[in-house]
Amino acid sequence: MEIELLGCHFLVERIGVDGDKRRFVELLKELDGQVDCFGLGGADLYLRAGKYRYEVVDVARLVSVLRKTPIVDGGELKETWEREVPRYLEEEGFRLRGRTALIMSGMDRYGLAEGLWQVGCRLLIGDMPFALGIPIFLRRLWTLRFLSVLMMPVLRRLPIDVLYPTGKEQEKTTPRFPWAFERSDIVAGDFLYIRRFMPERLPGKMVLTNTVTPADVDDLKARGVALLVTTTPEMGGRSFGTNVLQAMFVALLEKRPEDIAPGEYLALLRELKIRPRIVTLGEVGSWRI
Repeated sequence: MEIELLGCHFLVERIGVDGDKRRFVELLKELDGQVDCFGLGGADLYLRAGKYRYEVVDVARLVSVLRKTPIVDGGELKETWEREVPRYLEEEGFRLRGRTALIMSGMDRYGLAEGLWQVGCRLLIGDMPFALGIPIFLRRLWTLRFLSVLMMPVLRRLPIDVLYPTGKEQEKTTPRFPWAFERSDIVAGDFLYIRRFMPERLPGKMVLTNTVTPADVDDLKARGVALLVTTTPEMGGRSFGTNVLQAMFVALLEKRPEDIAPGEYLALLRELKIRPRIVTLGEVGSWRI
C-alpha cells in the first residue's frame, strides 16, 4: 500500500515467508540497501521487561546479514505508545479501573501491561502458562521483572519457532486455560497469541491488541466480544502493527534506530494525531463511565 505522512510518500509492502528462515535471510539480502527500513513481524529482536532487554539469539543470527538497511520490531513503540493507550481509553469514556486484564505475554507487552496497571486494572500475566505451559499466572509487574531477569538469559537462546508461532503454526488454535479468559474483562496482547489460545466464547470482553484483519474482526464478533481496540489505526483495511509504524518513523526521521530517543516517537505520533482504533462489536453499556 501507499501512504503519505508529513509530506513524505511511503510504499509499505508486507512480505511473508511462512516461517521459512532460509527464505527470510534471502529476502533480507535481496532488499538490503533497497528499502529504508525493515519492520520485523512474527518475532522480536529483543525480549523486554521494563528496563531489561535481551537480544534473541536466533533472530539476531538471521538479521546479521544486513549491512545497510536497519530493522526494527516495534519494541520501542510498545514501550512508549502502548503504555499510553489505557489512559486514552479512560479519557474516551471507557471504564477500565477495577477490571481484570489478561496479559498474554508481559515480556512482549510490558508497556501495555504497565499502562493497564496504572489506570487501576488487576492483572493476570500469562507468560508462564502460555509460553512455557506452567499453570502459574503472575499478578504483579515486579514479579514479572524479577522472573524476567532469571528467565531471559535462557529464553533468548531458544529457537525462534519455540518462542513464537511461525508459518502454519500461527493459524492453529489450541484453547488453553479457558478459566483465565472467563475471569478477565480485558484480553490484551499480540493477536497471534490471543487467537491461538482463546476459547470459543468471549462474551462482553474487550480485546486490546495490535494487528487484525477483517476476518479476525468478524471472528471476534461471532465469539461475543464487545469491544475491539487496536493500538494502531486502520490503514488499507488492516490495522498495521507497531513494527510497521516504527519502520516508517525510522525512515521519516532518517536516523538509525539506536539514535532515536523514545520522545521522538511520541512526538511523531502526536503530530500525526495517531489514535487507537476502537471498534464496537456488541453491547458496550457496561464499559461506559
